[in-house]
Amino acid sequence: MTGINSGKVQVRRPAIQAPAGRVVDEVARVSAPGFWPATAGGEVRTPDRAPLPGGYAPGESMGGSGQLRVGIVGAGFLAETRARCWKQVVSARVAGVVSRRRERAEDVAVRFDVPTVFNDLDAMLASSSVDVVDLCVPNSLHRAMTEAAAAAGKHVICTKPLTAYTGQDLPEDASDAEVAGRDRSEMLRVAEADARAMVEAANRAGVQLLYGENWIYAPAFRRALGLLEQANAVLLEMRGGECHSGSHSLYSRVWRHTGGGALIRLAAHPVGAMLHLKRVEGLRRQGKPVRPAWVSAETADLSAVDGVSKGELRIAREWGEVENWGTAVIGFDDGSRAVAWGGDHVLGGMESSLDLFAGNCRLRLSLSPNDMLRAYAPDGGVFDDAYIMEKIDSGAGWTTPIPDEDWTSGQLGMCQAFAANLLDGVAAESDGELGLEVVRVLYSAYVSAVEGRRVECS
Repeated sequence: MTGINSGKVQVRRPAIQAPAGRVVDEVARVSAPGFWPATAGGEVRTPDRAPLPGGYAPGESMGGSGQLRVGIVGAGFLAETRARCWKQVVSARVAGVVSRRRERAEDVAVRFDVPTVFNDLDAMLASSSVDVVDLCVPNSLHRAMTEAAAAAGKHVICTKPLTAYTGQDLPEDASDAEVAGRDRSEMLRVAEADARAMVEAANRAGVQLLYGENWIYAPAFRRALGLLEQANAVLLEMRGGECHSGSHSLYSRVWRHTGGGALIRLAAHPVGAMLHLKRVEGLRRQGKPVRPAWVSAETADLSAVDGVSKGELRIAREWGEVENWGTAVIGFDDGSRAVAWGGDHVLGGMESSLDLFAGNCRLRLSLSPNDMLRAYAPDGGVFDDAYIMEKIDSGAGWTTPIPDEDWTSGQLGMCQAFAANLLDGVAAESDGELGLEVVRVLYSAYVSAVEGRRVECS
């Protein structure tokens, strides 16, 4: 299995086991609900600590084990995915977990053999047993938690998007409608400023900010990257997207919670992958990255198309404040183009794909679904409740059960690569600068969709 940076992916099966059910309090103190303890007045505070000197020798601040010690923040679907992946990386282990709801953190700790459940984020950041925090939390928490972690001398892994506009510049009592109705140019300004602040906080503290774009570490993407390098190819056009039948969570329909709709939740993946490909190409051929110059976009709620009754719709509907479909055309400063889309309107399970058109070759990537395994069942009851793939609603007919979704999606490869980056002191391919550029492109797309014009984003 070809890996990233270190030559091969190192995985272990089974992982090193902690005693079953071992759950340890790091700090025995009462804290207010949430990730941070509250002051006497009930205000949430971040730790007031000076940045630590940057850099350390492998095995020194790793407790002498030579393993990267990861603290997972959050206990939802993504946190479980990360815990499952980290458990397979030889050079890393999950040292602790913290969640706003302690019982969920305890559940993750028991199921994934995590030795420590922290009472709050302060306790995790104060612990000498954690080298890097993996933020699996809502978008609105990314900046504050990154700044706090960097100030405590911890490296940070932040999931996509790096930041989002969730009304952070409005009064706390602003309504959901006021957040969603904010001028898109102001959304761009605020979201970009937050992302830049995160990058700068990590730089000041001498720690790495790693951007959790798993597409970049998917095996199909790694192979494509190698072939493009071998061909010394110039990408003329890229087309890619991610879509499924839609989230049924009410939070996904509220701008305050998500920072947007299908563009920010789904199209962020292909946008990040495309920006990385042109960055690498430019460095390879010219010694400087090729960068996005402008964006033109459209958004819509396709569940509200005239003539389709509610009874006919098999997709999530009534999106309200956010779009369930978005497409962005990106123009790069070398004249090449990219088309990225995200949608909550597609039946048949998660679809993640990327087509690459170069001057001397063409590549097609199918992250999901893929044909590594195909299965047929005359009805949905044959395989009972067996997991087939993300977002598929029936196991009837021909399906494509994915043998290892963590591997094909790039989640496992990303964890392995990040461990190698931090242990070896090497900058990550997917870093805070890439996350910042993705935020700039996506919110420029929102400006374009409202104003009906190209928006410069260079």
